[in-house]
Amino acid sequence: MDRLGLICRCVWERPEITQRELASQLDVSLGTINNLVKECIANDYISLSPDNKYHYILLEKGKELLESYKVDGAVIIAAGFGSRFVPLTYETPKGLLEVFGERMIERQIKQLHEAGIYNITIVVGYLKEKFEYLIDKYGVKLLYNSEYSHKNTLATIWHAREILRGHNMYVLSSDNWMRNNMYHTYECGTWYSAIYGDGDTSEWCLNFNKKGRITEVCIGGHNSWFMYGPVFWSKDFSQQFLDVLEEYYKEPGTEQFYWEQVLLDLIDKFEIYINKQSAQQVYEFENLEELRLFDPKYQTRSDNAAMELVASVFQVPESEITEIRCLKAGMTNKSFLFCVNQKHYICRIPGPGTELLINREQEKNVYDAVSGLGLTEHIVYFDGETGYKISEYYEGAVNSNARDWNEVASCMKALHSLHDAAIQVDHRFDVRERIIFYEKLCKSQLSHEAGENLLFEDYKQVRANMIQLLDELDRLNRPEKLSHIDSVADNFLFLPDGSIRLIDWEYSGMCDPLIDVAMCAIYSYYDEEETERLIQIYFGRNASEEESFVIYSYMALGGFLWTLWAIYKSTVGEEFGEYTLIMYRYAKKYYRKALTKL
Repeated sequence: MDRLGLICRCVWERPEITQRELASQLDVSLGTINNLVKECIANDYISLSPDNKYHYILLEKGKELLESYKVDGAVIIAAGFGSRFVPLTYETPKGLLEVFGERMIERQIKQLHEAGIYNITIVVGYLKEKFEYLIDKYGVKLLYNSEYSHKNTLATIWHAREILRGHNMYVLSSDNWMRNNMYHTYECGTWYSAIYGDGDTSEWCLNFNKKGRITEVCIGGHNSWFMYGPVFWSKDFSQQFLDVLEEYYKEPGTEQFYWEQVLLDLIDKFEIYINKQSAQQVYEFENLEELRLFDPKYQTRSDNAAMELVASVFQVPESEITEIRCLKAGMTNKSFLFCVNQKHYICRIPGPGTELLINREQEKNVYDAVSGLGLTEHIVYFDGETGYKISEYYEGAVNSNARDWNEVASCMKALHSLHDAAIQVDHRFDVRERIIFYEKLCKSQLSHEAGENLLFEDYKQVRANMIQLLDELDRLNRPEKLSHIDSVADNFLFLPDGSIRLIDWEYSGMCDPLIDVAMCAIYSYYDEEETERLIQIYFGRNASEEESFVIYSYMALGGFLWTLWAIYKSTVGEEFGEYTLIMYRYAKKYYRKALTKL
């Protein structure tokens, strides 16, 4: 850190600054400041005003020194989801949340502008469209990080590497809130903002020498200064650091690394200083509870649809909705756990594009129809128009294990109780109709060439094979019963008292009940031997040729149907990795298997 440059900057910003104020800003003693000021005067960087001994003048050489330290711009990281702020972040990226009526990212942009910094790039990912208005409002640039959903900030910095390389740049997080503007037109060395914490902490703690150079980074500490808030990279630092970071990025196993991991591992290779801040200056809100304590507005009004719904259903102020936690997102919906009146519940929020795939009124009708079986989760609230659902959370419940055959037997027994109840609803789960409908949705989103084959070279032939199976099933004219359709292992809950619940009935309808056995097999990624074992468990005997044909046909059709479903979901921004390929293989493999049972 160039201390002479810092004194020049302080004089440029405020010529009447005192030596005591300089000592405070540079975090050194008055004696040290006295010597540094003398050195600046001797180098013709500054001089004392002839009219006022308490007024400094920045000389031409001082201005030339500062020019090399001029800040070129800022990169603001805003790609992540912000899982600890659900349900707010289901609608709004964390950086766009308001604190005291001002969006956090906008506050930072305005503070940068006050320091004369207008070259600002925001790295976006999740809900990227929400940031577009900032281009017109503040003249920022957006950079899309295509890996935001499965990689951490190391990858984010890698995507912004050419913007940072060889420049003096701030590296900021969109969800930081600074009470006072801590940005400057000139920065005289690389630094990381830090605050002090008493007691034990799990934060990234810093050790540093007398001049403030960071000598060690460690996760967790006691009575420590730790990384917190903005960072500044000098052009020399970025040139060196980005080469090392790129090596990390290319190394398998670093996908979940923060960019600071490079500092933790190799801090001795880099010159970076601590920038000490008070705990009242920089804020990184860890969750909604912390934000509520800071901004009282969030205690009563979050402007979030899900929070408003929960408050309305339970007739409580939002402040009494506590212990909010993001649950693992499903393939169709998003959900969060919360506590009201010392009891836990789950709120389900339909995912994007879901309204085209699922009839929520029909789903509600199914829940009403099966309520007497004691088989489903306890529903507290269900909106048949929006699909919002609030259900009881079962403490200690666990999902079934598709490889535990005792648990599989219990799941098949639960399916039998549904099928044997012979409950009737007014709608069908029509596989032929669903294939045609999903296919139409996919083609409407893809180019003509891609839509013709729906991304697979042999799609037309595989589709013809599926129609053949559907025709054969129609010929059998088998009886239909209410079927769950989505009989994935995760939808079977084992409660501590030994009972079982079958959840998520959004695809349910009248169909051949053997479709539930078929869907269980493909959702569990069973091979042929495991599928035969599943069939034996369901029937308690060997299946007939017709029953085997029906199950294998539905496995093929299910694979084909969910392939189309996944293709469509990918066109609206949701990817499921290799799921599409696996389902398409089921369609082809079990078509051939079904033919052997004709």
